[in-house]
Amino acid sequence: MLAYVFWHRPADAVATADYEEALRRFHRSLAARPPGGFWGSVTLRAPACGWLGGDAYEDWYVIEDFGALGVLNEAAIGRGHRSAHDDAARRAGPGTGAIFRLLEGSPAPVAARIAVWIDKPRGLENPLLAPLLGDGMDVSRAGLWQRQLALGPSPEYCLLAAEAPDGIGPERLARGWTATVTAREPL
Repeated sequence: MLAYVFWHRPADAVATADYEEALRRFHRSLAARPPGGFWGSVTLRAPACGWLGGDAYEDWYVIEDFGALGVLNEAAIGRGHRSAHDDAARRAGPGTGAIFRLLEGSPAPVAARIAVWIDKPRGLENPLLAPLLGDGMDVSRAGLWQRQLALGPSPEYCLLAAEAPDGIGPERLARGWTATVTAREPL
């Protein structure tokens, strides 16, 4: 299970309400005519998105695999979705994205109100960190994701949950690693 995660903001002259309605319209379009391998999508308000430089929106597109990512990419600008996609894209300002793989738990990001973004110093590996991050999480209502492909600045791991589990406490993270806890609100 993979997720294409896209962080973005409206262009400077675009009203927030107009931008949010364009995003809702695009996600409704995908839900009504889902491409193959597509499990669902959601847009969330994501405050303090440091890697994009401030408050942003966070789109999650949950897909089966990398093949489904190609199908989603073509479908998003294809028949049935193009006008909704182009309307949202015209209103968009800066953005960045990444592909994440589900390591453990639930693939349903809409149910998770808390995102814990974990990053590590460049060049440092710690293969035991992923099991530690999931420590104490309810796997039926939370998911631990690891970045697979960066399309711009983005953290290494994301833990989506109703509340931050014990595994992300500063005393438990490896030296130099950071965890940023953000509350998210679906549109």
